Amino acid sequence: MTTLVVLSVVDIVLLIAGLAFYLYVVGGQLTRVAGDLEECADIVWDIKRNAEPIREGVANINQVGGVVAGALPLLYGMAEGIVAGATYEPPPERPPAAPAAGTRRSRLHEMVGYAPD
Repeated sequence: MTTLVVLSVVDIVLLIAGLAFYLYVVGGQLTRVAGDLEECADIVWDIKRNAEPIREGVANINQVGGVVAGALPLLYGMAEGIVAGATYEPPPERPPAAPAAGTRRSRLHEMVGYAPD
């Protein structure tokens, strides 16, 4: 019975040691994650601070965009009128030009002394 008690105590000690090691490893990982999250939070606050001046200009950009969007149908109609008047039409096809003096006679034969009949 004493062997059973000793083995039970050893088993409990090993269980507690394993749990302690597990908690140590998880604690280290959580510490690294917390550091990364803190850096991310600082970056997000920097982005928010840099975006504050832009917020005021967005309303102006939206207003100008609305004016441009309202003018697009008129501009489109004007462009259609310009394109309709300037559409390229290729010239009509014509037959190839005939030689003006008929068939040309080669003088190369005469130069070498050949006279075909």
